[in-house]
Amino acid sequence: AHIPVHLGSMPESVMAVLKRLGKLDDGDVAIVNDPFAGGTHLPDITLVTPVYCDGWLVGYAANRAHHADVGGISPGSMTLSTHIDQEGIRIEPTLLYRRGQRNEELISRILSAVRTPAERLGDLEAQLAANHVGAAAMAKMVAAHGAEKIRAYGQALLDYSESFMSRAIAAIPDGEYRFEDQMDDGGTVTPSPCTQGGDSRLFPSPCTQGGDSRLSPSPCTQGEGRGEGSVRGQTDQGTGQSAKGTSSAFPPARSVPIRAVVRIIGDRAIVDLSDSADQVAGCVNCPAAVTRSAVYYCFGCLLDESIPLNGGAFRKIQVITRPGSIAHALYPAAVVAGNTETSQRIVDVVLGALAQALPDKIPAASCGTMSSVALGGQGWTYYETIGGGCGAGPGWHGASAIQCHMTNTLNTPAEAIEMQYPLRVVRFERAVNSGGHGRYRGGDGIVRQIEALSACQGTILSDRRVFAPYGLNGGGAAAPGRNGIIRIDGSVVALPGKAQFWLQAADRLEIITPGGGGWGGA
Repeated sequence: AHIPVHLGSMPESVMAVLKRLGKLDDGDVAIVNDPFAGGTHLPDITLVTPVYCDGWLVGYAANRAHHADVGGISPGSMTLSTHIDQEGIRIEPTLLYRRGQRNEELISRILSAVRTPAERLGDLEAQLAANHVGAAAMAKMVAAHGAEKIRAYGQALLDYSESFMSRAIAAIPDGEYRFEDQMDDGGTVTPSPCTQGGDSRLFPSPCTQGGDSRLSPSPCTQGEGRGEGSVRGQTDQGTGQSAKGTSSAFPPARSVPIRAVVRIIGDRAIVDLSDSADQVAGCVNCPAAVTRSAVYYCFGCLLDESIPLNGGAFRKIQVITRPGSIAHALYPAAVVAGNTETSQRIVDVVLGALAQALPDKIPAASCGTMSSVALGGQGWTYYETIGGGCGAGPGWHGASAIQCHMTNTLNTPAEAIEMQYPLRVVRFERAVNSGGHGRYRGGDGIVRQIEALSACQGTILSDRRVFAPYGLNGGGAAAPGRNGIIRIDGSVVALPGKAQFWLQAADRLEIITPGGGGWGGA
């Protein structure tokens, strides 16, 4: 999968389609985005097309695309939601095409629910075209070589990947390894002692300073201030936990622990996340399919990148979750940030556990957030995830200013943003010295400052604004991120990690993403 968060969930969406609809006929195309049917979050829409050759069903072509808006209460469908229905249109497994005939009623229902229907129709048609090309190529291959031979090759490829994963797991010492980390909050915003006013979207803070184009360290924060507008965090290396002393102008109303127990038994791995927090009222609940994707990604990192990451590679990995927990959300939980934020923390705890068994292989924590930003006005919606710093490891410094772990999307070029939206990118640079100290330094995060050219509504869903990315083996934690608005008069409004807000023309949204943790004592 291009995006790791889709790695374990795509097959589950296909299976959900087949369970609900049965065998698909030639000319059928199924559509689904339901997070409780193998999906990730509502903006990720999956299309499934059967592949027929000489009248015989020989396989399926499927693809998943993130749509910039699928409705809901906020532009970009990035919401501080408490119910899945607030996040946009939820599509259970349904036929978009039946034997070549388009389901116009369904298309109309989808397009009427979104803010930018022409874009969404274009994206759906692009997905349809991709499936058509893939299905045609597969049918041609089957016609040339025969279904039995292709099936045998497919099975051999699955077995090939399984054999490499089996050896990788067997190289890990048998044992039980535990690690715990925290989400900053449950995805809902409540006023804190460092805030003013009763607006649940924006809390102007006395801890901020006006007149500066950066977000300044706040006297209400603790730890070593370092870099441009960064707050230094600490990590307790002895307990395998992120230190709880890291703070910000927005201390969490309720932190959300995520706990992993990794058991290695020969060439099998059992990853148990059932002791993690209960699902919460806010939007950081993680669908089970996303949790599996995160775990599979961690073990996939142990393989050479030439080894195909297919279903065979994960046969030896068992993932245990508790239904109704933060790692296994049940309807009607809000999940939009579970896909982008909680998945990253699951990676952090699984890699943190594996680091105890493989100290010469596993890096420190990366930025641990996708820092999702959505802005929208009349007829337009901008959505982007903003990179950060990667964790340093035994023998290498962390990479700076890129997406880490569960997404490998690129940072959007400033020119592309300015051509398409009424926005101006004022700053786009490395957050210098935001990576953790150590023998090997963590990568630095990003400073992204965007000026609104007209009034618009916005949402940011981010994490690691309170609990810093941890270092390993004596390396220092990275600086947590900061969010804020610089008003036209120069005043600064600090934002929590998850916030909804309005920008007036000439207001600037500034996001400083976390760095990666350091590795080894300096």
